Amino acid sequence: MADTVEQAKQGKQPKSVRVVLLALMIAMMLAMLDNMIVGTAMPTIVGELGGLEHLSWVVTGYTLATAASTPVWGKLGDMFGRKGAFLSSIVIFLIGSALSGMAQDMGQLIGFRAVQGLGAGGLMVGVMAIIGDLIPPRERGKYQGLMAGVMALAMIGGPLVGGTITDNWGWRWSFYINLPLGAVALALVTAVLHLPKKRSKAGIDYLGVVLLTVGITSIVLVTTWGGTEYAWTSARIMELIGIGVAALIGFVYWQTRAAEPVVPLHIFKSRNFTLMSVIGFITGFVMFGATLFLPLYQQAVQGASATNSGLLLLPMLGAMLVTSMVAGRVTTSSGRYKLFPVVGGALMIVGLYLLSLMDTETTRLTSGVYMAVVGAGMGCLMQITMLVAQNSVQMKD
Repeated sequence: MADTVEQAKQGKQPKSVRVVLLALMIAMMLAMLDNMIVGTAMPTIVGELGGLEHLSWVVTGYTLATAASTPVWGKLGDMFGRKGAFLSSIVIFLIGSALSGMAQDMGQLIGFRAVQGLGAGGLMVGVMAIIGDLIPPRERGKYQGLMAGVMALAMIGGPLVGGTITDNWGWRWSFYINLPLGAVALALVTAVLHLPKKRSKAGIDYLGVVLLTVGITSIVLVTTWGGTEYAWTSARIMELIGIGVAALIGFVYWQTRAAEPVVPLHIFKSRNFTLMSVIGFITGFVMFGATLFLPLYQQAVQGASATNSGLLLLPMLGAMLVTSMVAGRVTTSSGRYKLFPVVGGALMIVGLYLLSLMDTETTRLTSGVYMAVVGAGMGCLMQITMLVAQNSVQMKD
């Protein structure tokens, strides 16, 4: 397959590479589809398991585990090979999915979702890293645009699938549905992905991982508990802010001293990388927030069923699909990308403002238009930020 990789670098796409790309698309769909399905099923899950006050933790636990594990998976891929790390992440994700489907209370579900998140971190970073190994920089826009299309397709299909499954089979199948898809991705990657064996002897920066995890967890707890569980000025919130800030400062300091840092800080010397990372973070924040709370709004405020709440997300997700594909194609063909972050950011800001105006009197047509504006903005930003950031650093980073 070393020859196959070389062919891919020259712009040729043999059948085996196309099969690998299919497996990567399935893996990407796994990670994205899960969040979309769960978002639609959440009102039903809360109705059966209780724990409405812990609703946000079903997503927060998943997101925390994903964020903390992503740099570790990247380092494991460098040390032991991307294929092994990627396969391991699929297996962990599937174990978390099976356990989530068997959860008997909200505490168990949150814990098992964290296991899913550990696997999802490897799925996300593995897909992008393997594409970077297989595809030359100029061609990546086309394939990452394709991945954006898969993500948007998962977002479109996820609420529909989640609503249909929840209404007909029960919410537990919202997690079990991952198992056959994951098995297909596992089989394809095992059979056809053979990357050149370039393993690093460098170790994992365990102290960096701990500091980053403590910092992120503390800040997320502040944003989750502040104003709800505890007053913003309470001692507990102040303690968490102090711990989080201290851990993140310690993390940055340690990364300048560590032999093999979790995050090589020199990559932030690239203005493009830094800017795209910030924009990508904001876009992801908006995307996950919208896909969690809009179905809840539609079911609790507008009285939609689980299935219909999925249908009502179509304007946002359809707009995201179209603009992400267009952005990827245009960037690949012309090499120009600056227009898309500007237009996408403006659309997202306007769309979020419009969403903030929705209340009990908002019609479904009006909310659909508002969501389409947000979706168009996110589509312009999603893969362009990843593409520009990836092409702004050296391959070893």
